[in-house]
Amino acid sequence: MGHMGQGATQQQGPKPLPGIANVVAIGSGKGGVGKTTISVNLSVALAKLGHRVGLIDADIYGPNVPTMMGQSRQPSIVGDNQIEPLESFGVKFISVGLISPGDKPLVMRGPMLHQIIRQFLQQVQWGELDYLIVDLPPGTGDVVISLVQTVPLTGAVVVSTGSAVALQDARKALEMFHQVNVEVLGLVENMSQMRLPSGEVIDVFGAGGTEATARQYNLDFLGSVDLDPVIREGGDRGKPVALAGEQDARASAYFRIARAVVERAEEVTEATKDVFEIS
Repeated sequence: MGHMGQGATQQQGPKPLPGIANVVAIGSGKGGVGKTTISVNLSVALAKLGHRVGLIDADIYGPNVPTMMGQSRQPSIVGDNQIEPLESFGVKFISVGLISPGDKPLVMRGPMLHQIIRQFLQQVQWGELDYLIVDLPPGTGDVVISLVQTVPLTGAVVVSTGSAVALQDARKALEMFHQVNVEVLGLVENMSQMRLPSGEVIDVFGAGGTEATARQYNLDFLGSVDLDPVIREGGDRGKPVALAGEQDARASAYFRIARAVVERAEEVTEATKDVFEIS
């Protein structure tokens, strides 16, 4: 009897996806902090650094990944009910926005949501990936629970601006990841400072606040990205800024973050390996 019980719980637990080395969730406490811009540019930067990358847009409230990746056709169904991901700039991606195109919001309850997250993880033909990036909806909720129940995460990255209000919400996101036992790889500050053509720097949202929060929680600060209209235009036109490569002044911030994420992901993987060897 005991054995059966154990077997049942095993069944329920998260299972690693064959061929996918790291799953990294990108979260934020509140909307409007540019989490998707970070997710997309981080994915493009990782691909440019030679990693095999997939991107899941799990933001049901504002699935903007198709716009930023410059493709919005419905994905094909292949073989045994498998979904073929779209690919842009060497990044394979799938989005809730591809299933429900146009401006109709997707109104979903928990169980439907859970189903969609499971499908995106298990029924998409990802092939071999070094990194699967998951762009979460803002806030703390069902999608994260579904994610951690389906697949073991390498860790999460929390995006915030430096403003006190955003950071208050970022702390909630940190707390949520803590509660579901997901390691936070670090924090990113988006829309950090704004540089005017004159060379003057304007501190719009309180630059440095995110780094201070990271220190307070004893977490890594993975880097900051300035508030820059060119970055927004790139996203709007489906040509992410990171495409310009590591040498580009604007793109370089995303490559710094990408390298920091890789470094942290490797640390986490090493640490879990050690645990398994000891036991």
